Amino acid sequence: MAEGSGARRLAALALAEVRAGRALPEALKCAREQAVPLSAADLAFARRIAGQVLQQRSLLDARVQPALQRPPKPAWVRELILVGLAQLDDPDCPDHAAVAATVGAAPAKLRGLVNAILRKAGRGQLPAAATNPVEDQARDAGLPPWLYQRLATDWGDQLPAVIAGSRALPPWGLRLNLRRTRVADYLAQWPQEQEAPRPLGTAGLVLPRPGELSQLPGFEEGCVSVQNPSAQQAATLFSLRPGMRVLDACAAPGAKTAHLLEVEPELVLTALDRDPQRLADVERGLERLGLSARCVATDFLQFDEAGWDAILLDVPCSATGILRRHPDIRWLRRSADIASLVQQQAALLEHAWRLLKPGGVVVYASCSILRAETVDVVAAFLRAHPEAQADTLELPAGEWVAPGWRIPPGGDWDGFFYARLRQCSDEDNPPTNGEVEAA
Repeated sequence: MAEGSGARRLAALALAEVRAGRALPEALKCAREQAVPLSAADLAFARRIAGQVLQQRSLLDARVQPALQRPPKPAWVRELILVGLAQLDDPDCPDHAAVAATVGAAPAKLRGLVNAILRKAGRGQLPAAATNPVEDQARDAGLPPWLYQRLATDWGDQLPAVIAGSRALPPWGLRLNLRRTRVADYLAQWPQEQEAPRPLGTAGLVLPRPGELSQLPGFEEGCVSVQNPSAQQAATLFSLRPGMRVLDACAAPGAKTAHLLEVEPELVLTALDRDPQRLADVERGLERLGLSARCVATDFLQFDEAGWDAILLDVPCSATGILRRHPDIRWLRRSADIASLVQQQAALLEHAWRLLKPGGVVVYASCSILRAETVDVVAAFLRAHPEAQADTLELPAGEWVAPGWRIPPGGDWDGFFYARLRQCSDEDNPPTNGEVEAA
């Protein structure tokens, strides 16, 4: 088998699992059981290739479809051809290497087919597939048509930037534990042979590309955590003080839980998650950082403990704000999923409001960039609750879109949405960002 063929075969096997409905991490795990053992470098290469294909799968599908008279068997060979096409488009991969390694990954009886298609592609001789204008625009954006149309409606003139931001290589966001280190002190520990991160905000650092936890100085000592700058904004939206009762209603994987406690370790904080295994990740993260919280494995809608000063509600969503980190999401989500998610989000917000003590604060957070899951959910809630008020926010990136703040994906920032809601009376004056305290 040619050098790199094993990684390409693993990527193709995983992509076939994604097309069948599996998320990419699970698909890669499943594919490894069907492939030959690979080195850590080859595994990382396979993940990267699979991500490349998923970012542009609609475009690659349109290129290969006219060249296939019938679907090849086994089905993963079709995905292997997409791997080869993506590699031909990669300026860092010589065409001859892309063709040779991809052909070498194919079953012997299909190597002629794979070789012929890739060589035609290299010469620009693949026929174009017949499409319509909407499909063309969606294909070029690397999105399914339903998602492209929703984003076009929701973002208007900002659509090209949102699409570009959703396809770019994501940076690595880091959050320093300011109770254990400071930015200057931490950067002084950074290995000179590695590219140094850029400071962003009070506790944030950014590296241009993801790395390995083992590369992070002070990680095991609890000095630093991985968290994108957009997610780091959640803790800034509460006026935290010792003894406050705070509920993180959908806590896993726990980065926001930990950040709240880093800001104020004397919180009386409870973290919930319905998945016990994911909640265990929260507990391990807190232990690494030397922090403590009560962790309860339960569905938030079944949790009836009331009287909270503040509730962080990071709702389940389409995750369309983090497509650059999880390119499989664009193909796993369906248009029909959004209505179900909106119904769930509305129910969670209603329940959070019932558990809040008078004068308390709920922060609604979502990594969706679809208006239906963000602006519309909160606006509908406010119409149904005249006693609720949305505070005006101002964050370092993004824009105010009443009744919340949205951050488009791109640069240092993942796509995100925040709204801060408080109970109020008719006499209350709208506060500005940072002035709300949970009474």
